[in-house]
Amino acid sequence: MSKNKLSYWKNHPGSAILRLLVWLSAIITVAVMAFLVGFILIKGVGNLTPDLFALEYNSDNASLMPALINTLIITLLSLAIAVPFGIFAAIYLVEYAKKGSKLVKIIRITTETLQGIPSIIFGLFGLLFFSTALHWGYSLLAGAMTLVIMILPLIIRTTEEALMGVPDAYREASLGLGAGKLRTVFKVVLPSAIPGILSGVVLATGRIVGETAALIYTAGSVAKVPSSLMGSGRTLAVHMYVLSSEGLYMDQAYATAVILLIFVLVLNWVSGFCAKHLSKATNGQ
Repeated sequence: MSKNKLSYWKNHPGSAILRLLVWLSAIITVAVMAFLVGFILIKGVGNLTPDLFALEYNSDNASLMPALINTLIITLLSLAIAVPFGIFAAIYLVEYAKKGSKLVKIIRITTETLQGIPSIIFGLFGLLFFSTALHWGYSLLAGAMTLVIMILPLIIRTTEEALMGVPDAYREASLGLGAGKLRTVFKVVLPSAIPGILSGVVLATGRIVGETAALIYTAGSVAKVPSSLMGSGRTLAVHMYVLSSEGLYMDQAYATAVILLIFVLVLNWVSGFCAKHLSKATNGQ
């Protein structure tokens, strides 16, 4: 495109309006986020007391520590199951499945459909299948398996997009040097797609941590750390919901929101840190 055309589009009134809309959208987004974070911090930081971190919950302290431990257990368990299945499914769709295959189309339509289903539906399914049909009752395992079904489509789609973003030249170079298909996928393609895969894991983690409806029906709302995965326990989000719905522990609910916010920020930082160093290690090879 010539400089005259570039200058024309740059000075065109429509271009100025579009630029204004983009800046306005960015400012509104940042302002809303700052307002929400500021509101939570102002309401909750002053209510953070040592009693909130007691190992046992009672009516006097409304401790969030059992819920924090349960959140960590459910998050790790859900990711440990969903991430490998999601990555392997995406590898099949991108690297091994035939282009235009009906099976691939069915899988993609299914994952897109599952992403749009409300979480309450997953909760009811988990209640009927895991808690009732399999006789797991209200348990951390039932909650984790329900969350696995919820986040699996997200991990598959993000991993698939990350794998498709790897240049075909990487694959051709590896195959040209004599590497097999499997070695090319795991030594060349997958390491290059790690940042995108971790982005999907971060999004999935955020959905796990913030989920309430599905866990109330499956993991329950008992305010303690169960002795096994077959015991019932509440997460931070459920804990905050229960406290706010009762209306007796609003200060503790705001304090729980602060801890939940910090928990998500720490997880995002850890994921970003891992992605950065894994990318450097990959490029250094």
